[in-house]
Amino acid sequence: MIRISFEVVCETLQRVLTGVGFSEDRAQLCARLFAEASRDGVYSHGLNRFPRFIETINNGIVDVHASPTLVQSFGALERWDGMSGAGNLNAHAAMDRALTLAMAHGLGCVAMRNTNHWMRGGSYGWQAADADLIGICWTNTLPNLPPWGGIKPTIGNNPLVIAVPRAEGHVVLDMAMSQFSFGALESYRRKGEQLPVAGGFDRNGELTRNPEAIESANRPLPIGYWKGSGLSLMLDLVATLLSDGVGTHQIPVEVAKETRLSQVFIALAPGETDRERIVNETLEFMKGAADNPTMVRYPGERTLETRKENLRDGIPVALDVWEAILKL
Repeated sequence: MIRISFEVVCETLQRVLTGVGFSEDRAQLCARLFAEASRDGVYSHGLNRFPRFIETINNGIVDVHASPTLVQSFGALERWDGMSGAGNLNAHAAMDRALTLAMAHGLGCVAMRNTNHWMRGGSYGWQAADADLIGICWTNTLPNLPPWGGIKPTIGNNPLVIAVPRAEGHVVLDMAMSQFSFGALESYRRKGEQLPVAGGFDRNGELTRNPEAIESANRPLPIGYWKGSGLSLMLDLVATLLSDGVGTHQIPVEVAKETRLSQVFIALAPGETDRERIVNETLEFMKGAADNPTMVRYPGERTLETRKENLRDGIPVALDVWEAILKL
């Protein structure tokens, strides 16, 4: 591993993106979203995924010139078409629009169809919280998760993000529907580490902590067993219905061809409340579960620590990943 400053990462990615056709301002935002993912410790959906993102541009999955288009408006709810544009730019625009709607109505919801992988989903939760609003968003995916009771992937590992703003550090949950996302499995495999708890089944149908065995069998474990399986289904259904888009069963199963996703972005403006006191008291009570409060973490707490470290010391990047990016 090597460490590269956040500024150098942004500049390098931006040069690559302008080279494949992005305008300067769109390249700058797209590069920043990738860099921020790695800055915050989500390496699997930051720099590690960047070369694959460029592949989707080269193979025609992503249209670098496309921007989302409004299809229908229902007051605080709007339906947009992503026009096969860059997934992270589309998602950022959708959450930005949801925030605008929330400021006008108290609630804003943007459902988007025909878009691409949004990369790090938590980015749009942090985006909402930075705007001092509550944010909720999710996306469907290709069928890559077996439902509880099955061995064939027929539901999506649909990420769900919930963010609550807080002056001392936002509370941001960013979770997939499997115990470990495929990106997390890849990260553990690359580091040669076992998972801290069982994360799926091997080819013999046995629970295992071996990330490579889970990837080989293509059988990650749904969170909460049948509960995660059910939640995945419901997220897919709601995203598909609100966006009038396609469901997981209609998305190509090849990772390189994953496109036409359906996503939902919700922003909430709760009005005048004693929010800081409520959130802080809740977190303090939660941390009382252990004699050492640092043993209990709220969602987003580790992210803030990692962000501080990586801004100070540089973003850790696998040498082969950085070399692959420089070759672009």
